[in-house]
Amino acid sequence: MTGPELERLIQLLGRLPGLGPRSARRAVLDLMKKREQLLLPLSEALREAADKVVTCATCGNLDTIDPCTICSDERRDPRTLVVVEDVGDLWALERAGATKGRYHVLGGVLSALDGVGPDDLSVAGLVRRVQAGGVGEVILAMNATVEGQTTAHYVADRLSGLGCSVTRLAHGVPVGGELDYLDDGTLVAALKSRRSL
Repeated sequence: MTGPELERLIQLLGRLPGLGPRSARRAVLDLMKKREQLLLPLSEALREAADKVVTCATCGNLDTIDPCTICSDERRDPRTLVVVEDVGDLWALERAGATKGRYHVLGGVLSALDGVGPDDLSVAGLVRRVQAGGVGEVILAMNATVEGQTTAHYVADRLSGLGCSVTRLAHGVPVGGELDYLDDGTLVAALKSRRSL
């Protein structure tokens, strides 16, 4: 139906999360219709990002400088270290303005089914950062999945005895949530995590 160039573009876009073959095909059609306004600036932005964006050697964030802007920011609290699964989680916390601490990106979660073990994650780098001193609290900001919680327990075990407090995000009823619409696991977690008013 299409030439090899368009088919290759469709296949590449189809590999992105949230885009299947049909969505990728629609995206390519839209890019072709808006060649000057969208396709050319997008291709230039992709080329520039590929040339300039690096992974921060300290925390694992993506930025154009190493160490990244967050690690270099003197206003950040170096005593608080927030551990996240992926860069997207770091960006979400930053967008929310949830913390003024620093971060450590693990690069995924433990998953025997996917063949991801402790050596595939940046746990050793986290331990080195804590052993270097100055970290008073490590906040484990993992997703509330089986793999996320398994990873959180593993990381907590690795950090035990290193002289820092290890905490994790609360789980339970979301702001604006209605009890009738929540799943059983969320309700149980909310009851277990209750606190005084």
